[in-house]
Amino acid sequence: MISVGLDVGSRTIKVATFDTAVRDCLVTETGANPLRRCQELMSGINYDRMVVTGYGRHLVAPALGGEIVSEIKAFAVGARHLYPDCCTIIDIGGQDCKVILLTDAGEVQKFEMNDRCAAGTGKFLEIMADTLEVKISGLGNLALGATRTVQINSLCTVFAESEVVSLIARGEESGAIALGLHRAIASRIATMARRVGTRKRVVFAGGAALNPCLYRLVAEQLEVELTVPPQPQIVGAVGASILAQNFHSAANI
Repeated sequence: MISVGLDVGSRTIKVATFDTAVRDCLVTETGANPLRRCQELMSGINYDRMVVTGYGRHLVAPALGGEIVSEIKAFAVGARHLYPDCCTIIDIGGQDCKVILLTDAGEVQKFEMNDRCAAGTGKFLEIMADTLEVKISGLGNLALGATRTVQINSLCTVFAESEVVSLIARGEESGAIALGLHRAIASRIATMARRVGTRKRVVFAGGAALNPCLYRLVAEQLEVELTVPPQPQIVGAVGASILAQNFHSAANI
């Protein structure tokens, strides 16, 4: 049986297909019409069953005939499939951050999720990169190249952007500001992780896991080694595709 996992995020849509193993994965921009984008993506894929997760799951699943599962469950299953000894997952997505603690059997034991605002998320980093006039892909390296840092007092996206503008007007170097932003985000993630508790192995997922400075600072804050999958954005989609193989066991989670 060929199953599909569809992770409809605020910034990107991720698709994973699975039969006896993960076969194909795709990441694309969500755009202004996520349902239409998903319909276009799925039109070229042959599959028997689909499970949808992510922010857009309740919009997309009924239209495409898929089942629904929470992001927490999808990430737990996906991370554990990729790394059977995974006990903690840190995910920084486009509009939320989450830390998930797993039992030895791979079940969700505890989690914390910041989904009330964009503070410390991919969208936050994107806005700060625009303010500093650098590409989001280069923001981490800009921070790593800094010889000093400045303190960022707020992670509210609106207030932080205003603070960055003020720092620029004072003549602060872009690298120092970028490093300050990364330190503030890493501190927030580490605080969430400590409340949940961390156990090795710790898997770092989501698009922000591709940011080398954030990777380094979160690892330093938690004093653990982080494992970043080759494609950190597709962990939830992989989990959804595996759950689709035997959906009745994942229902209502």
